[in-house]
Amino acid sequence: MRKGALYLEAEAQRKILLLGLFLGLFFSSLDQTIVGTAMPRIIGELGGLSIMTWVTTSYMLTSTTVVPIAGKLADLYGRRIIYVTGIIVFMLGSALCGLSANMTQLIVFRGLQGIGGGIMMPLAMTIVGDIFPPEQRGKWQGAMGAMFGLASVVGPTIGGWIVDYSSWQWVFYINLPIGLLAAITIYVGLQGEKQLIDKAIIDYAGAFSLIVATVTMLLGFNLGGTDYPWFSWQIIGLLAVAIAAWGAFVFIEGRAEDPILSLQLFKNRVFTITNIVGFLMGLGMFGAMMFLPLFLQGVIGMNATDSGNTMIPMMFALILTSIVAGQIVTKVSFRSMFAAGMSIMAVGFYLLSSMSATTTQVVAIAYIVILGLGMGVIMPTVTLAVQSAFPPEQRGVATSATQFFRSIGGTLGMTILGVVFNNHSRTIMEQEFFPLVQGAAGLTAGPLAGVIEKAHDDPQSLFNMLLSPETVKMIPDNLQQVLLPPLKTALADSLQLVFLVSMFVIIAGVIISLFMGNAKVESKADRPAAEQAGVTLFAEGLATEVEIAAELVPDLISGDRAARKK
Repeated sequence: MRKGALYLEAEAQRKILLLGLFLGLFFSSLDQTIVGTAMPRIIGELGGLSIMTWVTTSYMLTSTTVVPIAGKLADLYGRRIIYVTGIIVFMLGSALCGLSANMTQLIVFRGLQGIGGGIMMPLAMTIVGDIFPPEQRGKWQGAMGAMFGLASVVGPTIGGWIVDYSSWQWVFYINLPIGLLAAITIYVGLQGEKQLIDKAIIDYAGAFSLIVATVTMLLGFNLGGTDYPWFSWQIIGLLAVAIAAWGAFVFIEGRAEDPILSLQLFKNRVFTITNIVGFLMGLGMFGAMMFLPLFLQGVIGMNATDSGNTMIPMMFALILTSIVAGQIVTKVSFRSMFAAGMSIMAVGFYLLSSMSATTTQVVAIAYIVILGLGMGVIMPTVTLAVQSAFPPEQRGVATSATQFFRSIGGTLGMTILGVVFNNHSRTIMEQEFFPLVQGAAGLTAGPLAGVIEKAHDDPQSLFNMLLSPETVKMIPDNLQQVLLPPLKTALADSLQLVFLVSMFVIIAGVIISLFMGNAKVESKADRPAAEQAGVTLFAEGLATEVEIAAELVPDLISGDRAARKK
């Protein structure tokens, strides 16, 4: 009966912990989508339209940079103290964002929020890997992927509701009660956590070089081609510092006694292949998703709200396959899951590349759903593959690395595909659009003559017209018939190459995944007892008892019930 009571006690603790993890994941994921809806109202009160993109950029910079550092600290000092610290930092940043008096303050406090978010997101997946055996991890990590998708779906709606019926500050204040509940449940759920590493040695030099390398690289790719020309001294300087800092990081990590991101991890084939696949998925996925609204609004002619709603079926498809993949991944090889998921994504991107000015909204939604199905297969598999390759004392940094490389891939994807779009659209406009409208009555003279002339130097300025229904209404009907169809065709043709490049990136991921070998979730008999029971975070004494009790659960529980009846 003692073992049965201990088992039930551990199960209750695990349920409390799961509640906290889901709450933390939901509100940190929600924050990434809810703010966008409120931005017009925020700008209306705080001003700062010219720097509003930094509200997102500052969050991305800090959250991406802190991910591998948080994973290492969790391995050194335990999951509970680091995760709860992340929640507190996130809540503090949220409160300060709501108190911001100008856009500059909001940007700084969003950066603070990003530090908390960068700690929480990967550690949630790490903790799931600690408290469940491998055959159950896929199910729960798939559920967490579904939670992320759900937050992405409801975020814009919740943000709109808050802005319409309250003040924009509550977009940030809503995090406080949810965060407090998450912090309490995580703290209780991880009570009795055993220390995985006895002696903590902090790699300060490695952490500093990683921060400098990541921040300067992300800044360089974000500012290049927008705020500064690519060959300006500012961008060249940032990227030069990034290269030097990455070189220093590799040098330091190769000699550090306990490195932040050990280079030895890359000797593990599963770790290396998984992170390359995750990087390529991020590069293709995040970059292309940035251009989907441009097609939906500029070519099909949907408004911003309908365009956002069109992405909802993709997220539901992602949720569905995340849950299904979480069940299947424990039965087949990681290679098969990666190849299948990336192949589905490649088909989705191929179909997107076939869209034209005559594509309907229904067809576009169908193609986007296929893309979401492939994404949902990959996301839980990436985490489970890496966690299966390392012991608990390395699981934090290994799991965090997957999110780090995926985020870096997303940043590079937005930049690379942005360059592809800019260059190709310029060529399309010069070769196809201008020859068609050359000499058209009303365009060479009259109110639009100056706009067309300016477009020769900045062809993409005409695309902005397609994104502004108010501007289109100001154009006489007869000129709309001349100008808009070839302009929509030029935009569609420009985006086709973006989706094709994304497809080839994903195909590269399919090929690379084939080199993983036959790695899969280990059979129960081949794992240590603690891994079989999935209790590596619990106190040493309790873990030992539960390992034995787990094998006798039905008998123990029925025995307890019989004893209570007597």
